[in-house]
Amino acid sequence: MEEDLQILQELIKEDAWVTVNENQYGKRVAVLEEPAEGNQRGYSVTINALPESALVIKADYFPAPNGLFQNSKGECKRADYVLIAHTERGNWIVYIELKGGKGPTEKTVASQLRGSECLIAYCREVGRQFWNQVVFLSKSHYSQRFVSIRNIAISKRPSSVVPADGVHDTPEKMLKLSSPNYLQFKRLVGAA
Repeated sequence: MEEDLQILQELIKEDAWVTVNENQYGKRVAVLEEPAEGNQRGYSVTINALPESALVIKADYFPAPNGLFQNSKGECKRADYVLIAHTERGNWIVYIELKGGKGPTEKTVASQLRGSECLIAYCREVGRQFWNQVVFLSKSHYSQRFVSIRNIAISKRPSSVVPADGVHDTPEKMLKLSSPNYLQFKRLVGAA
């Protein structure tokens, strides 16, 4: 699956990547940011303890396909970030939507997560067609997770809502987190 990350780095422009750095403890971290816009202030969340093989894409960096689609079902929406990682315990694609405050309805967030899933499906097909990689980003090789992070700009105690079965593997069963300053990678994929 390392080859998938190499292909993604060739495919996607550098501006659409989130830089992964090391913190003072030698752990890999990525800061997911939403810039200030209008009268809303900017906010960020740090993802800690990323695996050695991990990439983060700014999914909303890509223009919405409003010129082609009618957007009658939210098909032009995208989540903010997609994290792709390889670990000893498996391969992961994590779709992440950030909101500074309470944010939109759960249905809208699910549409945003689903839109980013479509973005990865498009990348999957481009890898197959142009790189001749039949199993590039194959769903059979990756576990998918969907995460909504809200109230980032509000100082209060972190909390979360976990789906009843504990697995957030569809947009409708997203993991809902509130008010975190930082998160552990294992928490995002449900391995903690």
